[in-house]
Amino acid sequence: MIRYLLRFNWALLACAVVLVALGVVFVGSAGAARSVAALQNAWRSHAVTAVAGIAIMFAMAAVDYRKVMGWVAAPCFAISLVLLVVVLLAGAKIYGGRRWLWFFQPSEVAKLAVILFMAQVFGRHGDRLCGFKGFLVALAILVPPSLLILAEPDLGTALVLVPTALAMLLAARIWTKGLVAMILAGLLAAGALLGTVKAAEAQVDPDARARIYSYLPLKPHQLARIRTFVNPDADPYGSGWNLRQAKISIGSGSLAGKGIGKGEAKFLGYLPPSVSMNDFIFAVLAEETGFAGSATVLLLFLGMFAAGTFTAIRCADDRGRLLVVGVLTLLFSHTYINVAMSIGLMPITGLPLPFISAGKTFLIVMFAALGMVQSVAVHGRAE
Repeated sequence: MIRYLLRFNWALLACAVVLVALGVVFVGSAGAARSVAALQNAWRSHAVTAVAGIAIMFAMAAVDYRKVMGWVAAPCFAISLVLLVVVLLAGAKIYGGRRWLWFFQPSEVAKLAVILFMAQVFGRHGDRLCGFKGFLVALAILVPPSLLILAEPDLGTALVLVPTALAMLLAARIWTKGLVAMILAGLLAAGALLGTVKAAEAQVDPDARARIYSYLPLKPHQLARIRTFVNPDADPYGSGWNLRQAKISIGSGSLAGKGIGKGEAKFLGYLPPSVSMNDFIFAVLAEETGFAGSATVLLLFLGMFAAGTFTAIRCADDRGRLLVVGVLTLLFSHTYINVAMSIGLMPITGLPLPFISAGKTFLIVMFAALGMVQSVAVHGRAE
């Protein structure tokens, strides 16, 4: 027990607890603008879920990950695929997509299952999966859940799996040169896409603009989000409304903010209530606490990443190291994308801010992921 307590990553836990406490405060602040009583009391649900998540984290930390990964990784991955199929067939249809199965989102569970299975496969057999062969194995793990998540449709969740898998493969030294070339090719493709949209937006002739857009392999809602990113003023009262109001909210917070619970954008309806508790909760936080509060939140996330990286460096086992890399990359991707889309540095995607945005499944999964990192901290260090 003494060794367990000494090896426990207390810095990681402290950052998570402070962040989730801030989540309770600002979910409550955003919920105050809602007319439904259940949404007004969403902060209580967030707090109860956080307590359950912390308990799960301690329980998972007490179990040696090396003793259970061989038995759990593959079944968890298979079960997550089954749940993704079931949600497409029988899930509740909300906002045009089937993402909810009863009370949880299978796509959130699938993120953790992919990390766990990839860490097991490449941590145990990485020396036999070098080169292009290892990349094909990674595709076999990554593609099925990604396609099922895309079918919901949930592009943001599917995309966040890509950097997670790439980071784990680079950490495992699987086909490094090929992966670097693919990353560069992806960045060039993204640049070409944004350049094409920007050129189309500069066209005065609507027919010429439509003709350029017809060549792009994008669905209408995806094109609208990229157009909003490239030219926010193209449709300020339509697809560009959320981003425009989020930036106004963040800017109006100034240095110290307007005070917790005193944000005006959510009460006046400029920042839509449907997104203020989830995707754009950073805008609520920034308006009410200003630059000081926003910087504090980002520093807490930075502290969490630093503490997790310390655990990965001290781990003597490849499976544990890859597990930590996958979890940290998932957390970083969610954090970066959520904050960046709120200030116009990335196209809008429906990704929540870890520990702060409302969402029971996501919060439980995040604490379970931290439990895995804590298990590596406690059991994975060399004697």
